Amino acid sequence: MVQQQRLDFIYFDAGGGHRSAALALQSVISGLGKSWDVRLVNLQDVLDSLDIFRKITGIRLQDIYNLVLAKGWTLGSTLLLPCMHGVIRLYHRSQVKLLTEFWKSDPPAMVVSLVPNFNRALFESLKAGSPGTPFVTVLTDLADYPPHFWMEKQDQYLICGSDRAREQAQEFQYGKDKVFQTSGMILRPQFYDTATACQRDLRLECGLDPDRPTGLVLFGGEGSNVMLSIAKSLGNSAQDLQLVMICGRNESLRQKLSSLQTKNRIAVQGFTKDIPRFMQIADFFVGKPGPGSISEALKMGLPVIVERNAWTLPQERYNAQWVAENGFGVVLPDFRNIEQAVADMLKPSVFTAMKARIAALDNRAVFEIPVILEKILHQQRTH
Repeated sequence: MVQQQRLDFIYFDAGGGHRSAALALQSVISGLGKSWDVRLVNLQDVLDSLDIFRKITGIRLQDIYNLVLAKGWTLGSTLLLPCMHGVIRLYHRSQVKLLTEFWKSDPPAMVVSLVPNFNRALFESLKAGSPGTPFVTVLTDLADYPPHFWMEKQDQYLICGSDRAREQAQEFQYGKDKVFQTSGMILRPQFYDTATACQRDLRLECGLDPDRPTGLVLFGGEGSNVMLSIAKSLGNSAQDLQLVMICGRNESLRQKLSSLQTKNRIAVQGFTKDIPRFMQIADFFVGKPGPGSISEALKMGLPVIVERNAWTLPQERYNAQWVAENGFGVVLPDFRNIEQAVADMLKPSVFTAMKARIAALDNRAVFEIPVILEKILHQQRTH
Protein backbone atom coordinates (compact mmCIF):
# COMPACT_ATOMS: atom_id res chain seq x y z
CA MET A 1 0.00 0.00 0.00
CA VAL A 2 1.38 3.39 -1.02
CA GLN A 3 1.83 5.71 1.95
CA GLN A 4 -0.08 8.96 1.65
CA GLN A 5 1.76 12.28 1.60
CA ARG A 6 0.01 15.12 3.37
CA LEU A 7 -0.04 18.53 1.76
CA ASP A 8 -1.09 21.47 3.94
CA PHE A 9 -2.93 24.22 2.04
CA ILE A 10 -2.94 27.51 3.97
CA TYR A 11 -5.89 29.86 3.52
CA PHE A 12 -7.79 32.73 5.16
CA ASP A 13 -11.52 33.42 5.10
CA ALA A 14 -10.82 37.08 4.30
CA GLY A 15 -12.64 37.91 1.07
CA GLY A 16 -13.43 34.29 0.25
CA GLY A 17 -10.99 33.96 -2.65
CA HIS A 18 -8.23 32.20 -0.70
CA ARG A 19 -10.54 29.54 0.70
CA SER A 20 -12.22 29.10 -2.68
CA ALA A 21 -8.85 28.54 -4.37
CA ALA A 22 -7.81 26.01 -1.73
CA LEU A 23 -11.08 24.10 -2.04
CA ALA A 24 -10.84 24.10 -5.84
CA LEU A 25 -7.35 22.59 -5.77
CA GLN A 26 -8.36 20.07 -3.12
CA SER A 27 -11.33 19.00 -5.26
CA VAL A 28 -9.23 18.52 -8.40
CA ILE A 29 -6.47 16.66 -6.54
CA SER A 30 -9.00 14.29 -4.93
CA GLY A 31 -10.09 13.18 -8.40
CA LEU A 32 -6.56 12.42 -9.62
CA GLY A 33 -6.04 9.25 -7.60
CA LYS A 34 -2.74 10.47 -6.14
CA SER A 35 -1.42 9.34 -2.77
CA TRP A 36 -1.94 12.84 -1.41
CA ASP A 37 -3.96 13.89 1.60
CA VAL A 38 -4.76 17.61 1.30
CA ARG A 39 -5.39 19.27 4.65
CA LEU A 40 -6.88 22.77 4.61
CA VAL A 41 -5.43 24.97 7.35
CA ASN A 42 -7.12 28.26 8.26
CA LEU A 43 -4.20 30.45 9.31
CA GLN A 44 -6.57 32.60 11.37
CA ASP A 45 -7.30 29.59 13.61
CA VAL A 46 -3.61 28.78 14.12
CA LEU A 47 -2.69 32.40 14.96
CA ASP A 48 -5.91 33.37 16.72
CA SER A 49 -4.24 33.89 20.10
CA LEU A 50 -2.05 36.59 18.50
CA ASP A 51 -4.86 38.44 16.69
CA ILE A 52 -4.30 41.97 18.01
CA PHE A 53 -7.27 43.20 15.97
CA ARG A 54 -9.58 40.79 17.83
CA LYS A 55 -8.10 41.86 21.16
CA ILE A 56 -8.83 45.53 20.41
CA THR A 57 -12.18 45.26 18.59
CA GLY A 58 -13.51 41.84 19.56
CA ILE A 59 -13.63 40.96 15.86
CA ARG A 60 -11.21 38.62 14.09
CA LEU A 61 -8.95 40.12 11.42
CA GLN A 62 -10.58 38.14 8.59
CA ASP A 63 -14.05 39.28 9.72
CA ILE A 64 -12.92 42.92 9.84
CA TYR A 65 -11.70 42.57 6.25
CA ASN A 66 -15.04 41.13 5.12
CA LEU A 67 -16.96 43.90 6.89
CA VAL A 68 -14.81 46.54 5.17
CA LEU A 69 -15.61 44.99 1.78
CA ALA A 70 -19.34 44.79 2.46
CA LYS A 71 -19.55 48.40 3.64
CA GLY A 72 -17.22 49.75 0.95
CA TRP A 73 -14.88 51.25 3.55
CA THR A 74 -11.80 50.81 1.37
CA LEU A 75 -10.76 54.44 0.93
CA GLY A 76 -7.24 54.83 2.28
CA SER A 77 -6.50 51.10 2.14
CA THR A 78 -3.16 51.90 0.47
CA LEU A 79 -2.09 53.75 3.62
CA LEU A 80 -3.57 51.18 5.99
CA LEU A 81 -1.71 48.25 4.41
CA PRO A 82 1.75 49.33 5.71
CA CYS A 83 0.18 49.78 9.16
CA MET A 84 -1.16 46.23 9.04
CA HIS A 85 2.25 45.00 7.89
CA GLY A 86 3.78 46.83 10.84
CA VAL A 87 1.51 44.95 13.27
CA ILE A 88 2.31 41.65 11.53
CA ARG A 89 6.06 42.32 11.80
CA LEU A 90 5.67 43.31 15.46
CA TYR A 91 4.26 39.85 16.20
CA HIS A 92 6.52 38.05 13.73
CA ARG A 93 8.58 36.12 16.29
CA SER A 94 5.45 35.01 18.13
CA GLN A 95 3.87 33.89 14.85
CA VAL A 96 6.98 31.89 13.95
CA LYS A 97 7.00 30.25 17.38
CA LEU A 98 3.34 29.20 17.17
CA LEU A 99 3.68 27.94 13.62
CA THR A 100 6.91 26.07 14.36
CA GLU A 101 5.12 24.07 17.07
CA PHE A 102 2.24 23.48 14.64
CA TRP A 103 4.56 21.95 12.01
CA LYS A 104 6.53 19.95 14.60
CA SER A 105 3.37 18.32 15.95
CA ASP A 106 2.48 16.76 12.60
CA PRO A 107 5.01 17.47 9.82
CA PRO A 108 3.57 17.70 6.28
CA ALA A 109 5.25 16.64 3.02
CA MET A 110 4.61 20.11 1.55
CA VAL A 111 3.09 23.43 2.59
CA VAL A 112 1.20 25.48 0.00
CA SER A 113 0.31 29.04 0.95
CA LEU A 114 -2.63 30.70 -0.76
CA VAL A 115 -2.45 33.80 1.44
CA PRO A 116 -0.42 37.02 1.27
CA ASN A 117 1.27 38.98 4.09
CA PHE A 118 2.34 35.98 6.20
CA ASN A 119 4.66 34.09 3.86
CA ARG A 120 7.83 35.11 5.73
CA ALA A 121 6.49 33.69 9.00
CA LEU A 122 5.21 30.56 7.26
CA PHE A 123 8.58 29.95 5.57
CA GLU A 124 10.74 30.56 8.64
CA SER A 125 8.54 28.43 10.90
CA LEU A 126 8.45 25.55 8.43
CA LYS A 127 12.24 25.66 8.11
CA ALA A 128 12.51 25.45 11.90
CA GLY A 129 9.69 22.99 12.58
CA SER A 130 9.95 20.67 9.57
CA PRO A 131 13.34 21.15 7.85
CA GLY A 132 13.47 20.09 4.21
CA THR A 133 9.72 20.44 3.66
CA PRO A 134 9.12 22.45 0.47
CA PHE A 135 7.22 25.71 0.84
CA VAL A 136 5.14 26.93 -2.12
CA THR A 137 3.25 30.20 -2.48
CA VAL A 138 0.44 30.27 -5.04
CA LEU A 139 -0.44 33.86 -5.90
CA THR A 140 -4.21 34.30 -6.06
CA ASP A 141 -3.71 37.82 -7.42
CA LEU A 142 -2.58 38.61 -10.94
CA ALA A 143 0.42 40.48 -9.56
CA ASP A 144 2.26 41.10 -6.33
CA TYR A 145 1.90 44.39 -4.44
CA PRO A 146 5.36 44.78 -2.83
CA PRO A 147 6.82 45.00 -0.33
CA HIS A 148 5.94 42.04 1.90
CA PHE A 149 2.64 41.18 0.23
CA TRP A 150 3.03 37.91 -1.71
CA MET A 151 6.76 37.66 -2.37
CA GLU A 152 9.56 37.58 0.16
CA LYS A 153 13.29 37.16 -0.48
CA GLN A 154 13.57 33.57 0.69
CA ASP A 155 14.42 30.15 -0.74
CA GLN A 156 10.97 28.91 -1.70
CA TYR A 157 8.78 28.11 -4.72
CA LEU A 158 6.32 30.50 -6.40
CA ILE A 159 3.39 29.73 -8.69
CA CYS A 160 2.31 32.79 -10.68
CA GLY A 161 -0.78 33.25 -12.82
CA SER A 162 0.38 36.04 -15.12
CA ASP A 163 3.38 37.32 -17.05
CA ARG A 164 3.58 40.31 -14.70
CA ALA A 165 3.80 38.14 -11.57
CA ARG A 166 6.51 35.99 -13.17
CA GLU A 167 8.47 39.14 -14.07
CA GLN A 168 8.16 40.35 -10.47
CA ALA A 169 9.53 37.01 -9.24
CA GLN A 170 12.51 37.44 -11.56
CA GLU A 171 13.04 40.95 -10.19
CA PHE A 172 13.14 39.37 -6.72
CA GLN A 173 15.92 37.15 -8.12
CA TYR A 174 14.05 33.89 -7.69
CA GLY A 175 15.78 31.13 -9.64
CA LYS A 176 14.07 29.78 -12.76
CA ASP A 177 13.70 26.40 -11.08
CA LYS A 178 11.75 28.07 -8.25
CA VAL A 179 9.14 29.91 -10.36
CA PHE A 180 6.28 28.30 -12.26
CA GLN A 181 3.65 30.07 -14.34
CA THR A 182 0.09 28.94 -14.96
CA SER A 183 -2.39 30.10 -17.59
CA GLY A 184 -4.43 32.17 -15.14
CA MET A 185 -6.11 32.25 -11.74
CA ILE A 186 -7.53 29.25 -9.91
CA LEU A 187 -11.20 28.64 -10.71
CA ARG A 188 -13.57 26.10 -9.21
CA PRO A 189 -13.96 22.95 -11.37
CA GLN A 190 -17.64 23.85 -11.88
CA PHE A 191 -16.53 26.53 -14.34
CA TYR A 192 -15.18 23.75 -16.57
CA ASP A 193 -18.02 21.27 -16.00
CA THR A 194 -20.87 23.53 -17.07
CA ALA A 195 -23.01 21.96 -19.76
CA THR A 196 -24.08 24.45 -22.39
CA ALA A 197 -27.56 25.42 -21.26
CA CYS A 198 -30.12 27.33 -23.27
CA GLN A 199 -29.65 30.96 -22.31
CA ARG A 200 -33.27 31.76 -23.20
CA ASP A 201 -34.57 29.07 -20.83
CA LEU A 202 -32.29 30.23 -18.01
CA ARG A 203 -33.48 33.80 -18.39
CA LEU A 204 -37.12 32.74 -18.38
CA GLU A 205 -36.53 30.78 -15.16
CA CYS A 206 -35.33 34.03 -13.56
CA GLY A 207 -38.32 36.01 -14.82
CA LEU A 208 -36.25 37.85 -17.41
CA ASP A 209 -36.81 38.68 -21.06
CA PRO A 210 -35.01 35.97 -23.09
CA ASP A 211 -33.99 38.40 -25.83
CA ARG A 212 -32.83 41.44 -23.88
CA PRO A 213 -29.13 42.28 -23.20
CA THR A 214 -28.39 41.13 -19.66
CA GLY A 215 -25.75 42.22 -17.18
CA LEU A 216 -24.58 40.29 -14.13
CA VAL A 217 -23.65 42.48 -11.15
CA LEU A 218 -21.54 40.74 -8.49
CA PHE A 219 -19.27 42.11 -5.76
CA GLY A 220 -18.05 38.98 -3.99
CA GLY A 221 -19.57 36.87 -1.27
CA GLU A 222 -20.25 39.85 0.99
CA GLY A 223 -21.86 42.06 -1.66
CA SER A 224 -21.32 45.83 -1.71
CA ASN A 225 -23.52 48.86 -1.16
CA VAL A 226 -22.32 50.29 -4.49
CA MET A 227 -24.65 47.76 -6.13
CA LEU A 228 -27.61 49.89 -5.08
CA SER A 229 -26.42 52.91 -7.08
CA ILE A 230 -25.64 50.64 -10.06
CA ALA A 231 -29.16 49.22 -9.85
CA LYS A 232 -30.70 52.69 -9.81
CA SER A 233 -28.59 53.86 -12.75
CA LEU A 234 -28.94 50.86 -15.05
CA GLY A 235 -32.39 49.94 -13.78
CA ASN A 236 -33.73 53.30 -14.93
CA SER A 237 -31.52 53.60 -18.00
CA ALA A 238 -33.08 54.41 -21.36
CA GLN A 239 -31.14 51.45 -22.73
CA ASP A 240 -32.96 48.24 -23.48
CA LEU A 241 -31.34 45.94 -20.91
CA GLN A 242 -31.90 43.94 -17.72
CA LEU A 243 -29.82 42.86 -14.71
CA VAL A 244 -29.10 39.93 -12.46
CA MET A 245 -27.75 41.16 -9.11
CA ILE A 246 -26.12 38.71 -6.69
CA CYS A 247 -25.87 40.13 -3.17
CA GLY A 248 -23.98 37.34 -1.44
CA ARG A 249 -24.51 37.21 2.32
CA ASN A 250 -25.56 40.87 2.45
CA GLU A 251 -29.21 40.36 3.40
CA SER A 252 -29.84 44.07 3.96
CA LEU A 253 -28.68 44.83 0.42
CA ARG A 254 -30.82 42.02 -1.00
CA GLN A 255 -33.92 43.47 0.66
CA LYS A 256 -33.20 46.99 -0.60
CA LEU A 257 -32.66 45.79 -4.17
CA SER A 258 -35.76 43.58 -4.08
CA SER A 259 -37.94 46.54 -3.06
CA LEU A 260 -36.44 48.86 -5.68
CA GLN A 261 -38.85 50.02 -8.40
CA THR A 262 -37.10 50.41 -11.77
CA LYS A 263 -38.01 50.65 -15.43
CA ASN A 264 -35.74 47.79 -16.47
CA ARG A 265 -36.10 44.33 -14.97
CA ILE A 266 -33.79 43.29 -12.14
CA ALA A 267 -33.54 39.74 -10.82
CA VAL A 268 -32.14 39.74 -7.27
CA GLN A 269 -30.30 36.75 -5.84
CA GLY A 270 -28.78 36.18 -2.39
CA PHE A 271 -25.78 34.00 -1.67
CA THR A 272 -25.31 31.22 -4.22
CA LYS A 273 -22.60 28.76 -5.19
CA ASP A 274 -24.06 28.44 -8.67
CA ILE A 275 -22.23 31.41 -10.17
CA PRO A 276 -21.49 29.59 -13.48
CA ARG A 277 -25.22 29.21 -14.11
CA PHE A 278 -25.90 32.90 -13.51
CA MET A 279 -23.00 33.83 -15.73
CA GLN A 280 -24.55 31.74 -18.49
CA ILE A 281 -27.60 33.99 -18.23
CA ALA A 282 -25.57 37.16 -18.77
CA ASP A 283 -23.95 38.98 -21.69
CA PHE A 284 -21.56 41.09 -19.60
CA PHE A 285 -20.25 41.40 -16.04
CA VAL A 286 -20.11 44.38 -13.64
CA GLY A 287 -18.15 44.15 -10.39
CA LYS A 288 -15.02 44.93 -8.44
CA PRO A 289 -11.65 44.11 -10.01
CA GLY A 290 -11.08 41.02 -7.88
CA PRO A 291 -8.90 38.39 -9.56
CA GLY A 292 -11.44 35.63 -8.95
CA SER A 293 -14.56 37.36 -10.24
CA ILE A 294 -12.77 38.77 -13.30
CA SER A 295 -11.31 35.36 -14.15
CA GLU A 296 -14.68 33.64 -13.65
CA ALA A 297 -16.41 36.12 -15.95
CA LEU A 298 -13.76 35.77 -18.64
CA LYS A 299 -13.92 31.97 -18.42
CA MET A 300 -17.65 32.23 -19.12
CA GLY A 301 -17.02 34.56 -22.06
CA LEU A 302 -18.26 37.78 -20.46
CA PRO A 303 -16.68 41.19 -21.10
CA VAL A 304 -16.24 43.00 -17.79
CA ILE A 305 -16.84 46.48 -16.44
CA VAL A 306 -14.85 47.37 -13.31
CA GLU A 307 -13.66 50.54 -11.61
CA ARG A 308 -10.23 51.63 -10.46
CA ASN A 309 -9.87 54.55 -8.05
CA ALA A 310 -8.81 55.47 -4.52
CA TRP A 311 -11.36 53.01 -3.08
CA THR A 312 -9.91 50.08 -5.04
CA LEU A 313 -7.88 47.71 -2.88
CA PRO A 314 -4.20 48.27 -3.77
CA GLN A 315 -3.58 44.60 -4.60
CA GLU A 316 -6.49 44.67 -7.08
CA ARG A 317 -5.47 47.75 -9.03
CA TYR A 318 -3.24 45.85 -11.43
CA ASN A 319 -6.21 43.58 -12.27
CA ALA A 320 -8.07 46.57 -13.71
CA GLN A 321 -4.97 47.61 -15.65
CA TRP A 322 -4.70 44.05 -17.02
CA VAL A 323 -8.33 44.14 -18.21
CA ALA A 324 -7.81 47.45 -20.01
CA GLU A 325 -4.46 46.51 -21.57
CA ASN A 326 -5.84 43.26 -22.97
CA GLY A 327 -9.15 44.69 -24.16
CA PHE A 328 -11.27 42.35 -22.03
CA GLY A 329 -13.63 45.08 -20.89
CA VAL A 330 -13.99 48.63 -19.63
CA VAL A 331 -12.29 50.25 -16.61
CA LEU A 332 -14.07 53.24 -15.11
CA PRO A 333 -12.82 55.86 -12.63
CA ASP A 334 -16.15 55.30 -10.85
CA PHE A 335 -19.51 53.68 -11.53
CA ARG A 336 -21.31 57.00 -11.99
CA ASN A 337 -20.54 56.58 -15.71
CA ILE A 338 -21.81 52.99 -15.83
CA GLU A 339 -24.74 53.76 -18.15
CA GLN A 340 -22.51 55.20 -20.89
CA ALA A 341 -19.96 52.41 -20.40
CA VAL A 342 -22.61 49.75 -21.00
CA ALA A 343 -23.87 51.59 -24.07
CA ASP A 344 -20.38 51.81 -25.52
CA MET A 345 -19.56 48.16 -24.73
CA LEU A 346 -22.74 46.84 -26.34
CA LYS A 347 -21.99 48.49 -29.69
CA PRO A 348 -21.80 45.44 -31.99
CA SER A 349 -18.27 46.04 -33.30
CA VAL A 350 -16.86 46.70 -29.79
CA PHE A 351 -18.68 43.81 -28.16
CA THR A 352 -17.71 41.32 -30.88
CA ALA A 353 -14.04 42.30 -30.65
CA MET A 354 -14.01 41.93 -26.85
CA LYS A 355 -15.69 38.52 -27.06
CA ALA A 356 -13.10 37.34 -29.58
CA ARG A 357 -10.18 38.38 -27.37
CA ILE A 358 -11.77 36.67 -24.37
CA ALA A 359 -12.43 33.49 -26.37
CA ALA A 360 -8.69 33.21 -27.06
CA LEU A 361 -7.99 32.75 -23.34
CA ASP A 362 -7.53 29.21 -22.04
CA ASN A 363 -7.22 29.35 -18.26
CA ARG A 364 -6.62 25.86 -16.85
CA ALA A 365 -4.62 26.84 -13.77
CA VAL A 366 -6.55 24.61 -11.35
CA PHE A 367 -5.49 21.57 -13.39
CA GLU A 368 -1.94 22.80 -14.00
CA ILE A 369 -1.03 23.41 -10.35
CA PRO A 370 -1.25 19.78 -9.17
CA VAL A 371 1.23 18.86 -11.95
CA ILE A 372 3.55 21.63 -10.73
CA LEU A 373 3.28 20.45 -7.12
CA GLU A 374 4.22 16.94 -8.21
CA LYS A 375 7.30 18.32 -9.99
CA ILE A 376 8.33 20.19 -6.85
CA LEU A 377 7.95 17.09 -4.69
CA HIS A 378 10.04 15.14 -7.21
CA GLN A 379 12.73 17.86 -7.18
CA GLN A 380 12.79 17.73 -3.39
CA ARG A 381 13.21 13.95 -3.35
CA THR A 382 16.05 13.95 -5.90
CA HIS A 383 18.11 16.70 -4.21
